[in-house]
Amino acid sequence: MSQTALRAGKLGRPANFPDLARRDWDAIVIGAGHNGLTCAAYLARAGKQVLVLEARERVGGACTLEEPFPGVHMSPCAYLAGLLHPRVVREMELERRGFQWTPAVNGLFVPFLDGESIQLWDDDTQCEAEVARLSPKDVSGFRAMNDVIRRLRDALRPDDDRDLWLDGEPTREKLEQRLGNDAEARGVLLDWSMAEFVERYLCDERLQIAYLGQGVIGTNASPFDKGTASIRFHHASGRLGGMPGMWGYVRGGMGMVSFYLCDAAMEAGATVACEVPVAHIVPGEGVELESGERIRARNVICNADPEVALRLLRGDADASWKAQVNSVPRKGCTLKLNVWLRELPDFLARPGQMQPHHYGQINAPMTKPEWKQSFATARAGKLPEQMWCELYFQSVHDDSVAPAGTHTMSVFAQYVPHEFAEGTWETMRDKAKDTALASVARFCSNIPATVLDVQTMGPPDIEQKTGLTGGHIFQGECLPAYMWEKRLTSRTPMPGFYLCGAATHPGGSVIGVNGRNAAMAVLEDGV
Repeated sequence: MSQTALRAGKLGRPANFPDLARRDWDAIVIGAGHNGLTCAAYLARAGKQVLVLEARERVGGACTLEEPFPGVHMSPCAYLAGLLHPRVVREMELERRGFQWTPAVNGLFVPFLDGESIQLWDDDTQCEAEVARLSPKDVSGFRAMNDVIRRLRDALRPDDDRDLWLDGEPTREKLEQRLGNDAEARGVLLDWSMAEFVERYLCDERLQIAYLGQGVIGTNASPFDKGTASIRFHHASGRLGGMPGMWGYVRGGMGMVSFYLCDAAMEAGATVACEVPVAHIVPGEGVELESGERIRARNVICNADPEVALRLLRGDADASWKAQVNSVPRKGCTLKLNVWLRELPDFLARPGQMQPHHYGQINAPMTKPEWKQSFATARAGKLPEQMWCELYFQSVHDDSVAPAGTHTMSVFAQYVPHEFAEGTWETMRDKAKDTALASVARFCSNIPATVLDVQTMGPPDIEQKTGLTGGHIFQGECLPAYMWEKRLTSRTPMPGFYLCGAATHPGGSVIGVNGRNAAMAVLEDGV
């Protein structure tokens, strides 16, 4: 059993912390999110003396476990695992520690307002049968659309040491060599909007809108905006469990990933201290705590987002690096609902409980005019009438997370304003919740009647809970202008100061390799 999980991630401040603060450390990691813990584990395994400092009471950051309702255990933000790097799973021995992952092979279910629906199974034969039933003329285009994603994944992320996610500083030359003369792959990765992507391959508008949300996950952009097709590729580029592009459910909830990584770090000799906020980073020297203590370390690795790092660096940040940090948009546009249900949503298109679609992911889609209007309304500081919602049911796969006979539902919805033109999140939070649930209810017979309780988090709530500036779940946009060779690297111009969070290459989600890349950079630099 995970020792971190036994304490629900609340590790506290070690009783001997005054003695620890007087020691010299090889590395201090600021922030015990999953990437920070990964970095600490790799460094400690290399024989380094590592201290992890977490400001909050619990490790895990946005990928942790809480009890929002009695007997219900959910991660406040993270919900599925798909991009967690197999190398990290293997090298951190997560399976030995208890990591169990159930792939959501039932794929993506999308109901439509006309009463039709489609189940986009992971199995090609089943999936193509569904496409043929809904729109026979789209089968060949559907194959071609998926083949572009496969070619990109195989070119950029082969299942070996050539995986560019393992390259801490990918260059444009490396990217161009991998893309070669594949104009379609280049279009998806660097140029096309998500709407352009689906319209290029699919004719039936229902099939097109079924996919539009996959191009804007966590992204403050419309699926009609240039570059959003790359978001689709990013989220389809994983190889967890040896299943390319697959997502799935972690036994116990997503926070268990962070808890296992914390176990790995502590087993290797790292010290993890919670409720220890840092006030100042001095590159090459160490940190100063809000409580006034100074702790010496040759290296400081920041898992907090770069804007937090800038504040902690005070006047010690390189000017060009500061400009790069400030150039990345970090205003979140997502609404997260953690919902406790007396029964699962009953979909009008495919009625019943514990149906095949409940075992995968479910989208409550929007029409193209609704997408455009929703995005424009949120950008104007108002709540839209409809939201795109993606739904996940951990309890279907894992009855340990909720009281018997009840279920959990994670709702990931867009778009909401970061700030309201009129009102605040305190006055608008309930209305945002009701709007999201109403968007789901268009396709269900028992929403909101089946809802027992809801935890609602807009961007400022996410920021307050996790420390992510602007409530942006990926520490900044993942559009092409901010990815690959343009993304921040773990190394910074300040000697002895590194980054290891989602703002670094290869980007956001529960990946872990950001932390691994940072640890490799520290070890290679030998500081």
